[in-house]
Amino acid sequence: MLVMALAAAPVEGQQAPARTPVPAMERLVDSLLALMTLEERLGQLTQLSGQPSDSGPRVRAEDEARIRAGRVGSFLGIYGAAYTRRLQRIAVQGSRLKIPLLFAYDVIHGFRTIFPVPLAEAASWDPAAVERSARVASVEATGHGLHWTFAPMVDIARDPRWGRIVEGAGEDPYLGAALAAARVRGFQGTDLAAPNTMLATAKHFAAYGAAEGGRDYNTVDLSPQTLHGIYMRPFQAAAAAGVGSVMASFNEVNGVPMHANADLINGVLRGRWGWDGVVVSDWNGIQELMPHGVAASRAEAGALGLHAGVDVDMVSEIYGKDVSAAVRSGQVTQHELNEAVRRVLQAKYRVGLFQDPYRYSDVEREREVTLTADHRAAARDVARRSIVLLKNQGKVLPLSKSSKTIAVIGTLAADAGSALGSWSADGRKEEAVSVLDGIRRALPSAQVLYARGAEVEGTDTSGFAEAVRVARRADAVILVLGERREMSGEANNRASIELPGMQEELAKRVQAAGRPVVVALMNGRPLAIPWLDQHIPAILETWYLGTEMGYAVADVIFGDYNPGGKLPVTFPRATGQIPLYYNHKNTGRPSGEKGNTSKYLDVPWTPLYPFGHGLSYTTFTYSTPQLSRRSMRATDTLVIQMVVTNTGQRAGDEVVQLYLRDDVASVTRPVKELRGFRRVTLRPREHVTVTFTLRADDLAFYDRRMNRVVEPGGFTVFVGGGSSEVKEARFEVTTGAQLGDARPR
Repeated sequence: MLVMALAAAPVEGQQAPARTPVPAMERLVDSLLALMTLEERLGQLTQLSGQPSDSGPRVRAEDEARIRAGRVGSFLGIYGAAYTRRLQRIAVQGSRLKIPLLFAYDVIHGFRTIFPVPLAEAASWDPAAVERSARVASVEATGHGLHWTFAPMVDIARDPRWGRIVEGAGEDPYLGAALAAARVRGFQGTDLAAPNTMLATAKHFAAYGAAEGGRDYNTVDLSPQTLHGIYMRPFQAAAAAGVGSVMASFNEVNGVPMHANADLINGVLRGRWGWDGVVVSDWNGIQELMPHGVAASRAEAGALGLHAGVDVDMVSEIYGKDVSAAVRSGQVTQHELNEAVRRVLQAKYRVGLFQDPYRYSDVEREREVTLTADHRAAARDVARRSIVLLKNQGKVLPLSKSSKTIAVIGTLAADAGSALGSWSADGRKEEAVSVLDGIRRALPSAQVLYARGAEVEGTDTSGFAEAVRVARRADAVILVLGERREMSGEANNRASIELPGMQEELAKRVQAAGRPVVVALMNGRPLAIPWLDQHIPAILETWYLGTEMGYAVADVIFGDYNPGGKLPVTFPRATGQIPLYYNHKNTGRPSGEKGNTSKYLDVPWTPLYPFGHGLSYTTFTYSTPQLSRRSMRATDTLVIQMVVTNTGQRAGDEVVQLYLRDDVASVTRPVKELRGFRRVTLRPREHVTVTFTLRADDLAFYDRRMNRVVEPGGFTVFVGGGSSEVKEARFEVTTGAQLGDARPR
């Protein structure tokens, strides 16, 4: 018998770790600040963007002049070992103070070897796999001269219409916090000064995923309890993990645009949490304070940004061109300016640039670390762990490798570019394996037929007849449906999350051909697919899995790998149910099918596939959870154990999930909240005892006065393989506690 234990993830009350003072760093920073002109200090806060060219992104000639003048501190979108070395040489040999440059890029889920999109990686429920993905990305990116990534995105997203849901970990703050910390560890390693680690950036601070209507950049209006109890938690976990940078978000929060939100940046992030890293604006975010309506001029926008604690101005050039007069007049204080510059110089020191400005620009290492066999193997492994088996009626899956003829249908099946997903850095579609190619290579002796069937969008049905002919010739059909990668990501929002175009009609025609059908979904958000659920026997959620997608999908379809992923986000039955998330609250008339309850007339109020759902080619059973005590004080700990048994015929992975409900409280509480999880691998008939430990932080919430408290009363524990299939037990808390003053400043 195996015994596994899991403690709680980083929680709301946890502060960022105090960094060990580095006297040499402080002496260097102090000496540079004493020597710098106003223009040079503002230059350190200025980030410029590379320009596209035939040989890759390059800087303009006038920007090289600005490097020599000390008027730029960092570049976005510039990479390549030889080219970054050349620019760094200009900075450290050609400028007056010889301050090195930082090179930044959006390395989101891989650099050249592309891993699954973050929402897919979240479906693995495996922080170690997510950390490994970020580690490989960091190794490859730093080999190409980069020091700084604008990842991880840790925004909670409860609205799948929002295009950027693909970049985060889904709807739950506990899972999101665990994966945020894992990605920070992967990017930054244990030594930021090592040449294969890079500054990570937790983005977008804050509540960007709560945009009204699912429209990117839109207004966010939240209660303080929801803001701090849900949307801020992954940011605090990233801060506690030592993330080097945080990016301000485009949105406003309760009337204050985040690039001017001193209460949340200086008050909470730096003040209450004790975090001391660099805050960078989002693209042109300082200038966008003007259309937000809180600044009348570029200079005023720049002053607001510096007042709020935004250290680096990405591409608007307001800090470099428009703020000097505000500093001279005292509208921006010398202290505000110097502290921002200090944080930028400290970041450069921590990544080792003052010790060796060229350590990241090694042409030989660039070749050695790019798209290696080990990196591709890691990408394939994480991709397989990220696949979710949504349905498998009649055990259609796995398909037999002895099949003589397999039909693969759908435009997306041959789309290696979409396999890479959004924000795929230097990933190249010619190096990616499409689903069609993966299946062909998995079945070298079989006849694999292909038909495009229908385009992802549009009304063209001219390919239907060929698709039906191909389906009728096959022993089984693999139908690949979903979205092109351009349909998710920044600004790519959808008002309807049903299958686009004529794809559902294609599925109907193919299903009518009478052959066993497996649907593989490629998408960057939950989709509403009730017809598929009702009529297709086997459905896999494969997301966008990156460079090795085709191999990973074939591994699962043909049984070389037993899927164990679970949904990190709820799948609704219809767009009209949005927002729909598992940790909702009850009403005075809780949802039900009869009477005047909180429901719909035309569809059930329940999700199609709930948060945490995911099947396997084997089966698992759970014992009733055993509690170490039935009553506890707020200062005690509670140990919860359950036995999980593989009752099937195959080895497989199960994600054991622990949920908690505060049954009665002074403010309304969710019906359940995730408070622990563990992915375990079990052989047939093997069992494991999984142990979770709950502490006061796990029981706490924000009360009416925004104090974080534990209240006495009854609690219910739920354990199982998903949020809706659980066994439960109850315990009592006999004394309350206040966990510090958590009121927003």
